[in-house]
Amino acid sequence: MEIQKKNYKLATSKSNPIMCRAVPGKIISIDESNPDIRMAKINFGGVVKDISMMWLPECVVGDYVMAHVGFALSKIDEDDALLTLQLLDDMGELPDLNS
Repeated sequence: MEIQKKNYKLATSKSNPIMCRAVPGKIISIDESNPDIRMAKINFGGVVKDISMMWLPECVVGDYVMAHVGFALSKIDEDDALLTLQLLDDMGELPDLNS
């Protein structure tokens, strides 16, 4: 997939954020050893985090999800996920996932 770079003007900056956002990531493994808590390792553009999958029981390894504050919120298609990750990277926002 080829991504066209564009100039985006944001109404916010790192020093003055106006909202939280969900971030797309790819499911790389799912831990179902505890039947009460279904967790997955999600790759967010190179940063891997443990995320709850309790609201998306239909998702499998390889799917892309939107995640926020430790929870997978919705399943999305790969093209949308990759485009969003590229835009976040272009804006310098992906390193924020390390905190």
